[in-house]
Amino acid sequence: MLLHETVHSSLRERIVSGTLAVGTPLPSTAELCVEFGASRGPVRQALAALAAEGLIATGQGRVPTVARAPLAQDIDDFFSFSAWVSSLGRTPGQRTLEIAVRRPSDAVAAALDLDDDARAVELVRVRSIDGEPVMIERTAFVEPVGRLLFDLDPDAGSIFAGLLARGVALDQGEHTIDAVAADETDAAELGVEPGSPLLRVRRVTRSDDGEALEVSDDRYRPDRAALIIHNSRSRGPAGPHASRSMTPEGSR
Repeated sequence: MLLHETVHSSLRERIVSGTLAVGTPLPSTAELCVEFGASRGPVRQALAALAAEGLIATGQGRVPTVARAPLAQDIDDFFSFSAWVSSLGRTPGQRTLEIAVRRPSDAVAAALDLDDDARAVELVRVRSIDGEPVMIERTAFVEPVGRLLFDLDPDAGSIFAGLLARGVALDQGEHTIDAVAADETDAAELGVEPGSPLLRVRRVTRSDDGEALEVSDDRYRPDRAALIIHNSRSRGPAGPHASRSMTPEGSR
């Protein structure tokens, strides 16, 4: 990792974790140079990157200060973006780009354990907080479950809550977290450049008896989302606990 990336990563983690709270001034450039054994160039690069993400406020003659407070979400709440955002007193939003019944891709069909001739219901939505788009979700349901979406308004709120109310056993979720380059649709809908890195959370949702019901590929603007992993020896076999952090301007 290059030195400016090390400085950027360290400062970003302090902001995301709350060690540096909103309104808190960052250490001076001279102090950061000493801390990281860096010259002013890499430190300034790191500060410029943080400013570009909107995490710090800078200006001529101003001491850089933290501009945003991330909002933490337990990974269990990845099931319902709307419920989480509402619980924070913010306004969740969604805009449907597509809903269709079709033969899914081979990867989706394999994840849903579908036969060769089976179809799925695929839904693509842009999700927002307080009107700002922060995530694009691509979700596929096994057809009997997905057909229920046509009785719901996917632009009106949580389809997760609607499916639960109709008796769908969305009981267990497995999440895979990585990064992916924004394609043309991602870029246009999220307001980033094509090829920009996005934080991706892929989910497989199953019933308690292990039946795959839904798969989802959710892509977040990285300046609106971060993941925090909490490790503890006392957690035993359950392993580490993960949480999602969202900026106030951002997120499901």
